[in-house]
Amino acid sequence: MSIVAAVLAVLALVRPLPNAHAHNDYLHARPLLDALDHGFCSVEADIFRVGDELLVAHERATLKPERTLRRLYLDPLRQRVRANGGRVYPNGPSLLLLIDIKEAGEEVYALLRPMLREYREMLTEISEGKVREGAVTVVISGDCPRAAILADSVRYAAIDGRLTDLDSPLPAHAMPLISDSWFGKFRWLGIGSMPEEERARLRAFVERAHAAGRRVRFWATPHSEALWTELLAAGVDLLNADDLGRLKRFLDARPARRTKTDGGGTD
Repeated sequence: MSIVAAVLAVLALVRPLPNAHAHNDYLHARPLLDALDHGFCSVEADIFRVGDELLVAHERATLKPERTLRRLYLDPLRQRVRANGGRVYPNGPSLLLLIDIKEAGEEVYALLRPMLREYREMLTEISEGKVREGAVTVVISGDCPRAAILADSVRYAAIDGRLTDLDSPLPAHAMPLISDSWFGKFRWLGIGSMPEEERARLRAFVERAHAAGRRVRFWATPHSEALWTELLAAGVDLLNADDLGRLKRFLDARPARRTKTDGGGTD
């Protein structure tokens, strides 16, 4: 068996988990690779500009010159997509690469824009409002330069919205995701029963987002299976996790659930 065939055989054993998001993925021992080994279909990388490089870290104090966006994410994703017949997982959904710009959004995007173009063979492309889905879909969060992104006639990145954007007139291809902090919006921490008023509010948020064709994610959620259960029941598309194994075990124990990542609505 060739090396490529052996790699594909191993990949075929991984069950893609469309609802799994690797929060601060770069903090794991093997950034990106640990998440892919667990079947995660969404990963998050925080970036800073240092000269002409985009480095991955949560804070400037922890930046290391070898930990570039290219080396940790873009290059290994392109290598995997090429080896895997054009997808991250065999017959799997487009992987969401959430890039969180920590500061100087305009300057960072000026470097990121041409960089993404180099990887366009694997990226979702939006040209004059028409979407060509790729193996990887890039969404920009954090200090997101919305005007600069939307000004591109051909884009390889989209915008991460907030709950304040639920009524935004932007099309779903420009803002495919709504992300926000759990704290400040909800008080329930996954202990005991979720208050009915909060459950209704959560479902109303999700319904409004889905009506506009957008997915939903909350960060700063407690690692609670009761909370994850409520999020899924409400139709939340992506569950945040730092503990990859715990979320994988939770999702593996549940029936497969279609999401907007595989062409369906939420069940």
